[in-house]
Amino acid sequence: MVVGDFPIDAETIVIGGGPGGYVAAIRAAQLGQQVTLIEKENLGGTCLNVGCIPSKALITIGHRYQEAQHSDIMGVLAEDIKLDFTKAQEWKGGVVNKLTSGVAGLLKKNKVTVVAGEAYVGEDSSIRVMHENGAETYTYKNLIIATGSTPIEIKGFKYSKRVLNSTTALALPEVPKKLVIIGGGYIGTELGSAFANLGTEVVILEGGDEILPQYPKDMVQPVKRKMKDKGATIVTKALAQGVEESDTGVVVSYKANDKEETVEADYVMVTVGRFPNTAEIGLEQAGVKLTDRGLVEVDKQGRTSVSNIFAIGDIVAGAPLAHKASYEGKVAAEVIAGEPSEVDYIVMPAIVFSDPEIAQVGLSEKEAKDAGYDVKASKFPLGGNGRALSLNAPEGFVRLITRKSDNLVIGGQVVGVNASDVVSEIGLAIEAGMNAEDIALTIHAHPSLSETVMEAAELALGMPIHM
Repeated sequence: MVVGDFPIDAETIVIGGGPGGYVAAIRAAQLGQQVTLIEKENLGGTCLNVGCIPSKALITIGHRYQEAQHSDIMGVLAEDIKLDFTKAQEWKGGVVNKLTSGVAGLLKKNKVTVVAGEAYVGEDSSIRVMHENGAETYTYKNLIIATGSTPIEIKGFKYSKRVLNSTTALALPEVPKKLVIIGGGYIGTELGSAFANLGTEVVILEGGDEILPQYPKDMVQPVKRKMKDKGATIVTKALAQGVEESDTGVVVSYKANDKEETVEADYVMVTVGRFPNTAEIGLEQAGVKLTDRGLVEVDKQGRTSVSNIFAIGDIVAGAPLAHKASYEGKVAAEVIAGEPSEVDYIVMPAIVFSDPEIAQVGLSEKEAKDAGYDVKASKFPLGGNGRALSLNAPEGFVRLITRKSDNLVIGGQVVGVNASDVVSEIGLAIEAGMNAEDIALTIHAHPSLSETVMEAAELALGMPIHM
């Protein structure tokens, strides 16, 4: 290998070290490829550093704070509860550091070469990598692009000290007394729930008819109820107009019900979506086709319009989910290694870490009917589950969507404590082609939250025990 004016030959290059890129790099290495990973900032990407992991740590802090304040019903009495937010942020940072250092260790263990720098894709299978000490040119046999996405900045709300996105909101030095959130999707709802649990007065401005529009209304109602119980205000059909910023706060103007309104707060956070990081990295020069939205066009194997270039994660169609990116990364690596892999998104869980959590996988009842299936929706309440009651978390339900002809499980939704974990059993059932009887005949530990899936399966079979 010669560095300088001569290109560095690489077998497989991965651009981006997030949950799509680093997983793709490791899987490609496991399958015998010599892999180079190029990352311009931090290993772990948005998810580990400023997204999934720190937000869930903040959510956990909020839960603990609420439990400390409101456990008197169980006989646990505490006085003068205080939140040391500086210490909370330090703990959150420790969680992030542990995971990102773990990623570095995994890459080293799998003999992946990590290069720090910003990559620009050129012609003839070449990449120029710029860094603080200069630049090198790499050539490759195969390339996986996993450059992720960036929060959208809307007109009239230029990001600043008081106008936040999800990244800067997670790094606040203090808990805001009042926070306006523009956008009631999963990011706005998650962080809104988290800050409400920490004592912030939250105002969500949502342009549509409902927050979390991708989910059935009966899943969203418990979330709205909990947020309102904590003093949050949710304004729907609200269009943000602009913001006046001072050293101590903001005044946000918006239009709702044909009226111009204003709301004062310490900060305003914009969470209206993310855009793919595909601009100005040379993709068009390499012949890679993009959509009008800047997404990379790929086939079911992640292959772009250039046969030896693959794209995964937030820069391709579909929800910007870390587990989707990881899954696509494995598929791309396997295709490069000559395996007959391709993506299948039917068992792609979607989770909102709100309070309570909500999760779904497979087809909803409406989606199944729209697809021509004759289905049954079987809904078991958490209030009938001993473990949920013992956790003082009886709100929510598990719903199985089964095909009437053979009770095949084709979808499911979970609302309630640890929904993010419970939904995995339903996903496994769909992936394995199981029917409701397979779940019902599986002995579930008692008392456990997983019993709710068994109960819903028994309900689907017309033989419920605890209903």
